Amino acid sequence: MTEALISLGGNIGDIRATLDRAVALFCDGTAVRLVARSSDYQTPPWGVTDQPPFVNLGLVVETGLAPRALLERALAVEAQLGRDRSRALRWGPRPVDIDLIAYGDVSLDEPDLHLPHPRLQERAFVLVPLAEIAPDRVVGSHSIKAMLDAIDAGGIVRLPPRTAA
Repeated sequence: MTEALISLGGNIGDIRATLDRAVALFCDGTAVRLVARSSDYQTPPWGVTDQPPFVNLGLVVETGLAPRALLERALAVEAQLGRDRSRALRWGPRPVDIDLIAYGDVSLDEPDLHLPHPRLQERAFVLVPLAEIAPDRVVGSHSIKAMLDAIDAGGIVRLPPRTAA
């Protein structure tokens, strides 16, 4: 089993319910086992700023899947929850986005799979949730906490836990 760091986010529809469903679909307990889940965070949009705020969270998972198979699983969950990447504006609104941030100590540079995630050090909306659950995890040559300490995390708000309906 390999430990992987995953980032989830979205800003369309009942975002938190969609993210809960995404985590449940992605982490089946067999191929992908949930180790830790961060709180939900409201985050300002990144890239395309004229859109609603996002809700983001981070996961630590253990998996026997290879990186490509883990990515395919993430994309299948996105599609099942209404995301059509072929029609989406890059960095635009979406019901759900699932990104592989790190997979063990693997380094990959393929056309649609880069590990660790190449823009991790720029993205507070990924680092803040991951710092809650894996602050000492080293990705590349820096810990999650050290990467977060080096950037502006302004505008990111930890949301209260959801109450059962």
